[in-house]
Amino acid sequence: MSQNDKAAAFAVLHRKGNPVIIYNIWDAGTAKAVADAGAKALGTGSWSVAAAQGYADGENLPLEALVATAKSIATAVDLPLTVDFEGGYAKDSGQLTANVGKVMDTGAIGINFEDQVVGGSGIYSVEQQAGRIRAIRVAADARDMPLFINARTDLFLQEGDQGKHAALLDEAIHRANAYAGAGGNGFFAPGLADEGLIETLCKASPLPVNIMMFNGVPSPKRLGELGVARVSYGPGPYRAMMAKLKEDAAAVFTAAG
Repeated sequence: MSQNDKAAAFAVLHRKGNPVIIYNIWDAGTAKAVADAGAKALGTGSWSVAAAQGYADGENLPLEALVATAKSIATAVDLPLTVDFEGGYAKDSGQLTANVGKVMDTGAIGINFEDQVVGGSGIYSVEQQAGRIRAIRVAADARDMPLFINARTDLFLQEGDQGKHAALLDEAIHRANAYAGAGGNGFFAPGLADEGLIETLCKASPLPVNIMMFNGVPSPKRLGELGVARVSYGPGPYRAMMAKLKEDAAAVFTAAG
């Protein structure tokens, strides 16, 4: 399947009521395992990819290392691959589009692109982030590549008090509309867990909504009933695997005396 065919197939997987499940991976080995388990598409998680190579999240992993990881995954497994690209490793549009081009060169067909200011504080204004998304879309169109831009808002992640999330919903919906108009394909709202708020967002968003699993988030089945079109797991799989590895290693060392 060509890169463009994979991109088209990936877009079709985003269906309200029957969300595509992204059980996030971090290298070619985990990609193969998740593919063999029945995945329809693959997605990296920036936290996991960085941690697996000894770095903290937040674009601390060198861009070249991220690109190499994406390339190894796309080469090893013939499934659509979306890459968690954080803030694109750039603030100005020229460098941003050059960096996204490197990701597309790996064979990946999509990116997560967040609106928080990586390495800074707060989030970009709606106008700024829409402009950044628009620049990516123009660059992808110039290649005749239907890149799936999963436009992420960090409104909810940056507000740790879930009791205040309702007050952020109108702003999130405003961003969903703006990001759609700029060329986004999906709207990612990590940190949102309340069923009523998720359902309202799904009804109002012009883009298919992506919710991230963590403690307190409804099950994927329930999320589908609420209108979610994509469910991802973020750093959860990495943390679970590392905990199991540590447990198994400790048992070996204990048994050996």
